[in-house]
Amino acid sequence: MRNKSSLSEADSYKKIGEFWDDHDLADFWDRTKEVSFEVDIESEATYYAVEKNLSAEIQALAHKRGVTADTLLNLWVQEKLHEQTP
Repeated sequence: MRNKSSLSEADSYKKIGEFWDDHDLADFWDRTKEVSFEVDIESEATYYAVEKNLSAEIQALAHKRGVTADTLLNLWVQEKLHEQTP
């Protein structure tokens, strides 16, 4: 972390957390400023049921390959859909 937090004057995320554990933003409201930002969510998660024994096998294989189970499943589904496209 390069800069100190302007309100807490802390130089690490841990110290910032500790500061806010003991302080209330209401006590510093006059020292805040309005900001704006946009959030662009490009992906959406949809959940599908997977049998428990399959889930365990998928997680084990994903771990062995160094990826998440979500990533492994998405790759497999993409490959299968690609095979089905004429």
